[in-house]
Amino acid sequence: MSRASARHILVSSEQEALDLVTKLEGGAEFESLAKQHSSCPSGRDGGALGTFGPGQMVKEFDAVVFSAPVGEVQGPVKTQFGYHVIEVTSRS
Repeated sequence: MSRASARHILVSSEQEALDLVTKLEGGAEFESLAKQHSSCPSGRDGGALGTFGPGQMVKEFDAVVFSAPVGEVQGPVKTQFGYHVIEVTSRS
């Protein structure tokens, strides 16, 4: 069974997510931005979600985590919770 680890930043608008992606591409630290901007409780842990399997996250989030290259920032990804900036940190 596939397993993945990821971190994310959850915000309420697509524009805010795009702005965060731009900052990350410019060298900002993911953990720092997650602590400052994420509305998810995981934000206080730098956005870390731990390890999980397929189907444990919402469909749109799952689709990205189990297909995107490890270590590349993805987003914005819209779900029922808002807009996510996602980085897959490992997958096996």
